Amino acid sequence: MKKAVTLIELVFVLVIIGIVSAVIIPRFNRSTLYEAAAQIISHIRYTQHLSLMDDKFDEKDPSWYKSRWQLLFSKNTGSNGQWSYTIFSDFKGNHTGNPDKEEIARNPLDVSKYLTGGTSGTGLIHYDDAEATREMNIGIKYGITNVRFSGCGSTAKRVAFDHMGRPVIGNSSSMNKMYSKNSAIRLLQRQCRIILTDDQGKTLSIAIEPETGYAHIL
Repeated sequence: MKKAVTLIELVFVLVIIGIVSAVIIPRFNRSTLYEAAAQIISHIRYTQHLSLMDDKFDEKDPSWYKSRWQLLFSKNTGSNGQWSYTIFSDFKGNHTGNPDKEEIARNPLDVSKYLTGGTSGTGLIHYDDAEATREMNIGIKYGITNVRFSGCGSTAKRVAFDHMGRPVIGNSSSMNKMYSKNSAIRLLQRQCRIILTDDQGKTLSIAIEPETGYAHIL
């Protein structure tokens, strides 16, 4: 005798299918532009976390604040000429504002890798190197063709945080004191936007809020 399928069993199967569809379908509909933005936001928050957890204060070093943790976007030979970004603390020597290999954060998911998609600084980490975190090369991974900053008060494509986790604009390496109201280097005063453009010409903006450093997609 064949076993009949009850109405309750049928409804249960339909519910399961609905739940699975609700989880999977949006992922298929997500654009690579959105995925790139979501990844960058995650790394912005991790940079802020490093700033809070890694106290750079050193009373014997008047330039200690130049060692701030930051996320820097760039296109260079190390990134195969594509847009990528690097998370680093500019603590070495003269604080050049560019990442040396020893200054780059380790990938917490794989400590054998550095949090960069390719650099051209001292101790070059190339995109093709085993030590690189390749998904941070958003040009190759997600087809990002341009990265533009708006409302951030600086031409440098970087996001830095002070020891209290507050967003700071400008390049700390050129600061002559911790904060300066008379220069482009100071605490973020208004919403900063990172505008990504993909190879289809579409754009998406990431906003970073002043004081809290909260990052989100607009």
